[in-house]
Amino acid sequence: MGALPKRKISKARKGERRANLHLDAVQWVECSKCHEPKLPHNVCPKCGFYNGVEVIKPKAPKEKKKKES
Repeated sequence: MGALPKRKISKARKGERRANLHLDAVQWVECSKCHEPKLPHNVCPKCGFYNGVEVIKPKAPKEKKKKES
C-alpha cells in the first residue's frame, strides 16, 4: 500500500493550499506602431513589428464566403 494521510485535511487547510491556484488575467500592451493590443514580448499580429523592427509580414485577412441560395 502507498502512503495514506492519517487525518482528513480540513476545508480551511485545503483552501489555504489552493488559494494560489487561481489564474491571472492576461496583461495586454499597446503596439507602438499600430496601437493595437498585443501580448507583451511578442510580435504584433496586426503589423508584424517587434521592438520597432518588422519581423514578419502580417497575414492578409481572409475573405468570408457568401452562401449561395
